[in-house]
Amino acid sequence: MATLRQLTRRSVLQGVAGATLVLPALEAMGLNPSQRSPRRFCALYTANGMSLPKAAHEIPEWSWFPTKEGPQFEFGLSTRPLVPFRNQLSFLGGLHHPNGLKADPHICSDMWLTGAPLHDPKPGTFNTVGVDQVVAMHTRQHCRQPSLVLSIDAGVGFLSRTGTISYNLEGKPIPAENNPRRVFDRLFRADTASLVQQREQLKRRMRLVDAVVDNARSLQQQLGKSDREKLDQYLTALNEIEIRLEVAEKWIDVPLKTQDYSHLDLNVTSEGEPRDYYRNMFDLIALAFDADITRSVAFMLNREDGMGISDTFPLKLGLNNTHHYLSHAEDKNGQLAFARYDLFLSEQIAHFLGRLQEYRDPDTSVLDNTIVMFGSGASTTHNPTNLPTLIAGGGAMGLKHGTYWKRAETRMSNVYLSILRALGVEVDAFSDSTGTISDSIFPA
Repeated sequence: MATLRQLTRRSVLQGVAGATLVLPALEAMGLNPSQRSPRRFCALYTANGMSLPKAAHEIPEWSWFPTKEGPQFEFGLSTRPLVPFRNQLSFLGGLHHPNGLKADPHICSDMWLTGAPLHDPKPGTFNTVGVDQVVAMHTRQHCRQPSLVLSIDAGVGFLSRTGTISYNLEGKPIPAENNPRRVFDRLFRADTASLVQQREQLKRRMRLVDAVVDNARSLQQQLGKSDREKLDQYLTALNEIEIRLEVAEKWIDVPLKTQDYSHLDLNVTSEGEPRDYYRNMFDLIALAFDADITRSVAFMLNREDGMGISDTFPLKLGLNNTHHYLSHAEDKNGQLAFARYDLFLSEQIAHFLGRLQEYRDPDTSVLDNTIVMFGSGASTTHNPTNLPTLIAGGGAMGLKHGTYWKRAETRMSNVYLSILRALGVEVDAFSDSTGTISDSIFPA
């Protein structure tokens, strides 16, 4: 971040302005507006890895990864709820981020969608853009919201304990939302009065930031590193709000698709019953996709290293310890409990896929026009290799499912490049990719 003498709202937002200058080129490489149905991407992240029990405990049926490779793979007990979608999903094994080996093991959520930290990061930077935001940049002209960023705890958290998995073009964390009612209001209740009120509130907050910066400059003082980071995150959050409002204002006179919201319970929170919370959040994502409000979603289901409310979810489900503790369990009972939490998550993912299968685009199901990726930034806790990855949907984009594909030492960024190509985003590379993954579920 610049020194305080250089720090103005204009200079902070300069990178975003620069991004808008390259937008036409990005859009020209992106989706063809004449396509009948939208192409969507949804990234779902869980922290602390998956259950991969030790061989000595003789419970291989509880491994998150299937027991056989190829089309003859067999679901483990922790992923059994996904059986109805066998022909619409695949497991991918052997994936890793090469830079993950150089990083603090707790930042695996930071870099899951980005592939960073870079070998030679620019001064003052850590991360790079996430694949979800690349999708958003290429689809934003077609929908009301460029992207939807959700997490269990909201906000951005802090470095190595982030509360978001989404990073903008400058590699800065994008604040996440975790309240179902606020998500619903943002997506489905963007009336003129609400937009005016939000715009006025945004202007007041911008003026406040400008006053703080000007006052600090007049005193010729420098903010400390921590304060600069906080102010930087605040400015990033304000800019994200400003972008959303500008887009929403353009769509204000376009009616939303008529939908049934009766199954939603907007009073649930992350403090309550985990199943109710997750299902309502997933239902909101599915409705947003069905109404083509956004085509890019990132949802952080759990937070790393025992941070946040989700660490207590296993206890609320009747298991014998917290999520982070169970991820470190060496005994058989602890590893079984961790696997049973994976089972709980599989039930929620199956519910979400069912919703996407239920909703229809003009040509096929919403699921067939959506690539859903579910995974973690570690296989077991602090192990950044063989990243557990499940990809579902995308049948209308040429994805061929029903297999457990595994290739040792495959770059995760190569998977992301394959996803972008399937979505119609014709980029040459992403992060540290070396090419697409061949002989896989993706079209050649």
